[in-house]
Amino acid sequence: MIELLTIKEASNWASEYTQKNVTASNISYLIQYGKVKKYGNNGSTSINKAELIEYYQTFIGQREIDWKDKLGNDLNWSLSFDYLKEKDTTKHVHRLHPYKGKFIPQLVEYFLDNRTDEFKQEACFKQGDIILDPFCGSGTTMVQGSELGFHIIGLDVSAFNALISNVKVSRADFANLRLEIDEITDKLKNFIVQNTNHQFENELLDELNIFNKKYFPSPEFKIKIRQREIVEKTYSAEKEALFLDTFNRLIRKYNLEVRQNNQDSFLCKWFLLPVRREIDFVFEQLKQIKNPTTKKIMAIILSRTIRSCRATTHADLATLKEPITQTYYCKKHGKICKPIFSIFSWWDRYSKDTLNRLLDFANLRTETYQLCLQGDSRNIDIFSELQKKNKGFVDLAEKQKIKGIFSSPPYVGLIDYHEQHSYAYDLFGFNRNDELEIGPLYKGQGKVARESYIEGIAQVLNNSKRFMQKDYDVFLVANDKYNMYPTIAEKAGMRIVNQHKRPVLNRTEKDKGAYAEIIFHLKENTKIKV
Repeated sequence: MIELLTIKEASNWASEYTQKNVTASNISYLIQYGKVKKYGNNGSTSINKAELIEYYQTFIGQREIDWKDKLGNDLNWSLSFDYLKEKDTTKHVHRLHPYKGKFIPQLVEYFLDNRTDEFKQEACFKQGDIILDPFCGSGTTMVQGSELGFHIIGLDVSAFNALISNVKVSRADFANLRLEIDEITDKLKNFIVQNTNHQFENELLDELNIFNKKYFPSPEFKIKIRQREIVEKTYSAEKEALFLDTFNRLIRKYNLEVRQNNQDSFLCKWFLLPVRREIDFVFEQLKQIKNPTTKKIMAIILSRTIRSCRATTHADLATLKEPITQTYYCKKHGKICKPIFSIFSWWDRYSKDTLNRLLDFANLRTETYQLCLQGDSRNIDIFSELQKKNKGFVDLAEKQKIKGIFSSPPYVGLIDYHEQHSYAYDLFGFNRNDELEIGPLYKGQGKVARESYIEGIAQVLNNSKRFMQKDYDVFLVANDKYNMYPTIAEKAGMRIVNQHKRPVLNRTEKDKGAYAEIIFHLKENTKIKV
């Protein structure tokens, strides 16, 4: 017999069952996102007690209980967005280019739209408001703001970040974009055919296929490792050395140069010579594109392409220890793999993907303004710089002012935001402003670095206030393990009126332990006497 509970009864039962404070909103969240089935009609909502028990016994349910035990009952589990698939968090242009340290678009949506719950008890913004993101990064707030009907001004000290952000919200001439993609793809194909490296790579792939089937059959090889019939380290080293004879023979056969002579720059060190030649060839084609928007989109396609073509192992994509110039045993795939000798397949794949993502976004965006300005958020004259870029936008901004901020400031001592795109800075010749980054990795997390970070973020907020309405709302996403944001708020003449603690489930780090970040809600500190 099915035992049905009202939402209130379910809340009381779950609180007793988990020994945690499970609110009615928590139960509504489970219903809304299909964790448990909804029963009842005519406005009377009930749920099946057995289904509720089953949820709390699942991995996600157990993790919710465990994480609340470690991080506190004020953890807003609905902000985990655990119901989303990866395609939802990387939808359309949000995945136009890799970028470390970005938040998911649903977080922006939650705080900008008019929904309320027990945690967010007031809607601070309405469609048509102007929102500022002074740490624009890859433009997540700009993109999502466009979907929701907000005008967004982004700021970033990095020229490449500004390029990524503005390309995402650009209004493409799709006919021209298709034409340029097709023409450059054809030219690249012809360029490659005229060289011997594609013949070399085709023969190498054939040899690898034969060799791996013989010595690394799948799944038998990995089963033998698990059963300890094979010592992976010894066996793989022996076979890696064995195949190098074949690799070197093919290098000699095709008289192929692999390494670049000059190792002074990122482009010289981390790309094999055949790849570098193709990169330079495509870049020369891009320079000839007349449509400026198309040219910028194509630059992002090329940047995304070359990032995937670095001379590194499949297991070393994030850390880049040493360039790989020959075949190697790949622990990730359990076989002998090769470095990349051509950009063509990645260029072709990303060209099509970028076009489709821009088309998807074009069907969702609203008729609003979004623009990222490059500059130091601590002192940039926002409206003056906006005047140079978009007269219509600045007229609107000067009339109604900025209503608030939604942004994720850099975490102290975690990421070098220029270094992560070194290849693009090398290729496009952008000036780097590493010294202007707030809280960069190279400065660490010591006392001096934290004090500098506090001053930097406070300066950004004080500068932003010059362009904002009096009754503004500021939302900053941060993991404040050093408790810096109360001081930052004080130095900025603001007060923290609320804190939303959210679990971060899908982290890229190896540490998968309980981890939360805070979304600080700040307003003007009216108690300060001038």
